[in-house]
Amino acid sequence: MTEVNGDALGHPLLTQAIRIRQRLRRTDRAHPWLLDAAVVAGVVLLFCVPEFVRFDDGDDGPLPITFTQLPVPATLALQAGLVLPLLARRRAPTAAFAVIAAVFVLQWSLGSFLRADVALLVALYSVALHGRVRHLAWVGAAVAGLIVPVAVRVSAVVSVWGALFFLISTAVAAAALGLAVRIRRAQLAALRERAARLEVERDQRSRLATATERTRVAREMHDIIGHNLSVIISLADGGAYAAEAAPERSREALRLVGESGRQALGELRRMLGVLREQAAAPELHPQPRIADIDALCGRLRAAGPEVVLRSGGELEALDRGVQLMAYRIVQEALTNTLKHAGPGTRVDVTLSADGARLRIRVQDTGPPDGRRPSHGEGHGLTGMRERAALYGGTLVAGPVPGGGWAVQAVLDVTPLPGSPA
Repeated sequence: MTEVNGDALGHPLLTQAIRIRQRLRRTDRAHPWLLDAAVVAGVVLLFCVPEFVRFDDGDDGPLPITFTQLPVPATLALQAGLVLPLLARRRAPTAAFAVIAAVFVLQWSLGSFLRADVALLVALYSVALHGRVRHLAWVGAAVAGLIVPVAVRVSAVVSVWGALFFLISTAVAAAALGLAVRIRRAQLAALRERAARLEVERDQRSRLATATERTRVAREMHDIIGHNLSVIISLADGGAYAAEAAPERSREALRLVGESGRQALGELRRMLGVLREQAAAPELHPQPRIADIDALCGRLRAAGPEVVLRSGGELEALDRGVQLMAYRIVQEALTNTLKHAGPGTRVDVTLSADGARLRIRVQDTGPPDGRRPSHGEGHGLTGMRERAALYGGTLVAGPVPGGGWAVQAVLDVTPLPGSPA
């Protein structure tokens, strides 16, 4: 069955028919009056012209029904009244039907029969397809009222009930065809709208994913570059100050500057290697963990501040994602301490695992002169809050009594669903 359907869909005649239909639709959108004029021309050729063509079939005797033979000008006027309103069958279907119905009543009141009466069914079809739905009931009732006198008029040939059945069935078929085409068009329009909406949603999801990834990369770059540059600047300033008084301290500072620079360069290379689409596979290294915080504090001590690290609980058993978040929060907090409090401060770093929570506290004593520069809330504090929120946690930062600054975060040990573990 699948092969048959595939062959049918690929048949040249069906393909040509689809192309012709698409071409006709484009032409109709560009020149909508052409289709209406074509419908009127078809009705004229099929139902109006035969009124003036007489076929001699022999003398079969008088007909049971006698219709009034109107003069040619009157016949042409009635045909025009029945057919020409079809030019507005799509723009104003109800009004076109009203005009045709009025001419129809006038024609039958004169006792005349015209083949152009088929325009009434075309107008009914147009109301069902293009008109307002609430008008269809009134139009249907009007058609039923117009059909009854016609059925009575032809009762000499066929019974009234037989005529009513035929005429009502024809009218119902015209209305049903219009409704079927209307429903089909509405379904196709809904499918096109849904496809367009899904495409827009797909693009939005792609842009959101891109923005999220950019935010993550920017946060990582901020942590890596900000921390290492702060350490390098502090070491360079200290080395320049001790160059004359203690040359050996200057050489040690330069060595530490080189180590910090190489570490920052290595982390940047790994990150950029992941971002490159066509680059070779980057050298992979494990992400920082809580155990690496000790080395992080050591690098900060080399820049001048006194750093005291305390830990409690089973920290190594925590989720790797939680450990990475904890490392980055401590790294950013120490960077801010070095930047704002200077090398002469004391920093207490405390990490403790308490049940389902990991508590982090980084508190410094402030600069020696007690005046801490205020630069507002920058990207670092915002990034720390975002990291804490990824694991259902909170982060509070602010001055503490007696001087100094404290950053306190609480993380959930179990990552939230969908979080980057």
